Amino acid sequence: MLVEQLQIPLPVLTALGREDFFVSESNAMAVALVEGWENWPSRKMVLNGPAGSGKTHLAHVWAKMSGARIVAAQGLEYADIPDLADGSICVENVDQIAGNMRAEEALFHLHNLVLAQGHSLLLTGTAAPNLWNMNLPDLQSRIMAAQSAALSGPDDMLLSALLVKQFDDRQIVPASDVIPYLLRQMPRSYHAARTIVDRLDRASLTRPSGVNRPLAIQILAEMDDSSEA
Repeated sequence: MLVEQLQIPLPVLTALGREDFFVSESNAMAVALVEGWENWPSRKMVLNGPAGSGKTHLAHVWAKMSGARIVAAQGLEYADIPDLADGSICVENVDQIAGNMRAEEALFHLHNLVLAQGHSLLLTGTAAPNLWNMNLPDLQSRIMAAQSAALSGPDDMLLSALLVKQFDDRQIVPASDVIPYLLRQMPRSYHAARTIVDRLDRASLTRPSGVNRPLAIQILAEMDDSSEA
């Protein structure tokens, strides 16, 4: 009982510094372009990739280098656009406002003001920019004119580093054979890595043995069962 009482959930402390971003073949080009932001053609860039691929992390890296602010595309129609345009800015999840004309118009004006005042603009989204399907043709054309980089699915090196980071963010030290086992057995995606570590975290709270291989086997089996249901 005492062990169970002591197993309280710890806060997830997400590390977003450049030193916390692992570079592999699957993201090296995007990282190089973000770090070379002062040479962006027309001072703008589009960064796209699946959920969990590191877009927000790289946005924070860029914001620290450039002094930029980071805002969500959702809600731009209510924002003070001239205020946002008073410096470099990253707008995240731009593809999620497709069809919202007020938000699209706000982003269009933000784009023009930021660049007119000599600042830089980073836009992020999940799909490739040609699939963002903005209803405002002038906005879509400006997006398509930006230099772009894609974060692709993780290779083994990146997936291993992602698992290590996910455990570190949760202040978990897994048994030494857990990550090698997961790399052999888990689905190859950012989403799977986050989901597995989250489930291991919650399942280990009442287990004095912590995150070990038997628990990893159990969690993967449960995920397989749920996907087949």
